[in-house]
Amino acid sequence: MSEIILGIESSCDDTSAAVLEGEYLLSNVMASQEVHRKYGGVIPELASRAHQQNIVPVVNQAIADSGVSIKDIDAIAFTRGPGLLGSLLVGTSFAKGLSISLDRPLVDVNHLQGHILSHFIREKDKPYAPPEFPFLALLVSGGHSQIVKVHDYLNFEVIGKTIDDAVGEAFDKCAKVLGLGYPGGPVVDRLASEGDPVRFRFARPHVPGLDYSFSGVKTSLLYFLRDMLKSDPDFIEKNMKDICAGFQATLIDILMDKLLKAVRLTGIRQIAAGGGVSANSGLRSALLKAGEKYGWSVYLPPLRFTTDNAAMIAIAGLYRFRSGIVSGLDAPPVSRALDYK
Repeated sequence: MSEIILGIESSCDDTSAAVLEGEYLLSNVMASQEVHRKYGGVIPELASRAHQQNIVPVVNQAIADSGVSIKDIDAIAFTRGPGLLGSLLVGTSFAKGLSISLDRPLVDVNHLQGHILSHFIREKDKPYAPPEFPFLALLVSGGHSQIVKVHDYLNFEVIGKTIDDAVGEAFDKCAKVLGLGYPGGPVVDRLASEGDPVRFRFARPHVPGLDYSFSGVKTSLLYFLRDMLKSDPDFIEKNMKDICAGFQATLIDILMDKLLKAVRLTGIRQIAAGGGVSANSGLRSALLKAGEKYGWSVYLPPLRFTTDNAAMIAIAGLYRFRSGIVSGLDAPPVSRALDYK
């Protein structure tokens, strides 16, 4: 019988628990927090309170849906970081308490590694074609933008990263400026699909190497809107779709330019996307088109695994557990980016 892993994810505003038997997903339960919409972003204190309310019923539901007994669990994987410290503390503390009560080992997981390894989650009666090692991971989310060379399940090498803002943050800031609400990325994506991506163009920062920068794109949008609104107060409303299309196209061009350089530098043509922004339809289309043009093998995660979820924490925990990596009860949550080890 394969190992049964309970995964717990609480890095931001989604409480999630999942159960895996080997690589096969038995259950994956999520509870989202709607309270943040009216504030235009995640409020850390409200997020941690909601996690406290949600974590027990979410874990109970995940175990019930899995069809296994809680006593059958071999290890408990939890997100140690990065993320909001208060939110992480709830998940970490719960995982430790459950570990003591069940006398089962703990496995701490880097949230970012979970996004990358989500490609290895297996689901019954669904196609399974994960990337082969080594591959390049384009990790794009609200808090991180990285190009990672993945040598194997436990060996990750960051070869490019943002030097300021993450691409997901840029999408959300664009939505906020345009009055589109939170989370704004999906709304920008939907409107962009109906707009002209070349009518309005925005600044592209020139950063050496494989690193990214997105703060200048946001500034370019702000100055552009400021100047246009002087002559036409209704400019945004009249041109919303084209503004979104141009802004999204600029961000995607920046991502793809660095990814192309990474492929040329490494010679690796296995490309896997991960993170919340990997759900963006424009980016997914750009990756597939690049795959056809340059002969890449492109792997896009199912949309249900692009958001923060416990299934990805469980799969990362599985490979760490198989390698004998466990954590002590003194392992603290960490808000900043963790080393890939």
